[in-house]
Amino acid sequence: MAHSQSLSLLPRNGHSVPFVELRQSLPSKIAAISPFVGHLMRFVLYFRRADGGEIDIEMALREALANAVIHGNGDDSCKSVYVTCRCYMDGEVSITVRDQGRGFDSNAVPDPTFPGNLLFTHGRGIYLMKTLMDEVSFEEGGSVVRMRKNSNFVTTPQRRSE
Repeated sequence: MAHSQSLSLLPRNGHSVPFVELRQSLPSKIAAISPFVGHLMRFVLYFRRADGGEIDIEMALREALANAVIHGNGDDSCKSVYVTCRCYMDGEVSITVRDQGRGFDSNAVPDPTFPGNLLFTHGRGIYLMKTLMDEVSFEEGGSVVRMRKNSNFVTTPQRRSE
């Protein structure tokens, strides 16, 4: 697995927030997902204060990677999945997963919570990603998914002793 890390100060939403970025690729194999997720979550937890949202990030990441391997790359082990993870110093995590497939229309995936769709075996991963993360978007015809999770950590004002 090739990877690089960088610490940068770039504008985001009109203001600057420092972040650390990890870029990696993994072979398009189901067996590569769990070790990769373990590695990436260690990176996230190193730079992000634990706030209970880690399991949401992990589950959404697993779903995005499984979709990229199975549906995007068609289980073709000659292809790769590319991941970029940014941990902002304010606790936000941004993850981009890119596959080498043709993409798909994310609006055409039926909502698995509708009564007529409860027995469908597809579409739950996208639903989970959208439920677990604060923002999910599909780009480049569906071959790229971008996910963002804000920090759940709330700072409480400290009392001043007088």
